Amino acid sequence: MDGAQFSFFDDGTWSGKIYTGGWVDGSGGADEVTAPADGAHVASIGRATPADLGAAAKAARAAQPAWEATAPADRAAILNKAAEILEANAGELIPWIIRETGSIPPKAGIEIEHSAGFLRAAAEAAQENQTQTLASVDGRGASEELIRVAHGVVGVISPFNFPLILSIRAIAAALATGNAVVHKPDPRTPITGGVMIARAFEDAGLPSGLLHIVPGGADVGAAMCEDPNIAMVSFTGSPEVGAKVGEACGRNLKKVQLELGGKNALIVMDDADIDVAASNAAWGAWLHQGQICMATGLILVPSATAGQLIEALGTKASHLPVGDPAKEECALGPLIVEAEAKRVEGIVEDAVAKGATLHVGGKPNGTLFPATVLSGVKPGMRAFDEEIFGPVAVIAEYDNEDHAVELANMSDFGLVASVIGTDVRRARDLGMRLRVGHLHINDQTVTASPLAPFGGRGRSGNGCRISGPALWEEFTQWVWVTTKPAATPYPF
Repeated sequence: MDGAQFSFFDDGTWSGKIYTGGWVDGSGGADEVTAPADGAHVASIGRATPADLGAAAKAARAAQPAWEATAPADRAAILNKAAEILEANAGELIPWIIRETGSIPPKAGIEIEHSAGFLRAAAEAAQENQTQTLASVDGRGASEELIRVAHGVVGVISPFNFPLILSIRAIAAALATGNAVVHKPDPRTPITGGVMIARAFEDAGLPSGLLHIVPGGADVGAAMCEDPNIAMVSFTGSPEVGAKVGEACGRNLKKVQLELGGKNALIVMDDADIDVAASNAAWGAWLHQGQICMATGLILVPSATAGQLIEALGTKASHLPVGDPAKEECALGPLIVEAEAKRVEGIVEDAVAKGATLHVGGKPNGTLFPATVLSGVKPGMRAFDEEIFGPVAVIAEYDNEDHAVELANMSDFGLVASVIGTDVRRARDLGMRLRVGHLHINDQTVTASPLAPFGGRGRSGNGCRISGPALWEEFTQWVWVTTKPAATPYPF
């Protein structure tokens, strides 16, 4: 970072390079990585081309069979070692995460902590028995087994917002189940989303050829969906790009796992503690500037208590400083690029023009966007209908429980919902009426675990999941094996 040298993360090793069979030059030259807060130089990274992607996929396919044949305990040991390396070097890595992604220090620490958790969970899963015995039904005297086998090579495409976690959760799952990996991180965050992972596995002793990091543009992602050596693609990003990935993978008969974001409702029940509800809503709406697929995108509150909630959120917003977390203490850092700040401002302006009330915030300064509170939001406003991906608390009022469910289920997304109330049974019953993949009672929406299947419904994905028991479901496939003690003749 601007000439800084570290024993583990020495940028002299990887500056201007891609990772495929070691650190090498990319065919596309090198790109500059800049800080979202001020546009300053962070690092240089190699730029891969579709040709680099093709060579990486071919090398990964050649290396994969030996890795699948490796003892599960040995695969697990490498995954656990990679987790230890990330944790041991957190002091060096966190400043890079802050600078490259605009994260405040606690969020950067979460990236390290949760990524290590995903690695350890994958290591444990690698050692699970995935063979089942079936009863033979045809009287042939054959024993019958179902065995999980790797797809081969898994392509991973990850976003900019939590680049370490959202890259490593798929990479770890793929490696744990015997696959090789070709990974394209977001070109805006290739250090956190790529280089850190390569360095951790490099030092952990992952055999050469099993992990390739190919930073590049949309042409590299498109090539990944077309390459015959890649059997599966795991994509995390926008619904618009995800639809294109799904279409291309379907055309090429590839397995595809899509995680595409959400418009996540937090329902405040009429018996809720308003101060506690406001605290949950603030965290869910404004953490990492709202740039989280699980962010609280719609706060539904009874009309009778809406004024109290608006006042509590407005007070919180006015006390949250926004700035460059690499240079000053702040609660909110920058959005990833200035165009995103202008887009979020447009969503706020649309809501106000259609009758919503702006209480706090709403105006960016470059990439810096303050915590914002909008009330009186209704269907038909962009703030109600769209995933904002910015620090805007969107408040809509409801008349009764049926109305709350109706409003929450209007979204085409279906990732997360939360319900906060004193009567837990009642809150849970209401929550189970919501069309989502994750439901949290008396908690906010930004919650994840390496042991829980992650994914949503509708525009939030294609019904696939990642982590927990979904690790084996998504990253392997069944082979049915029958064995007879000896071959016997047939009538022909």
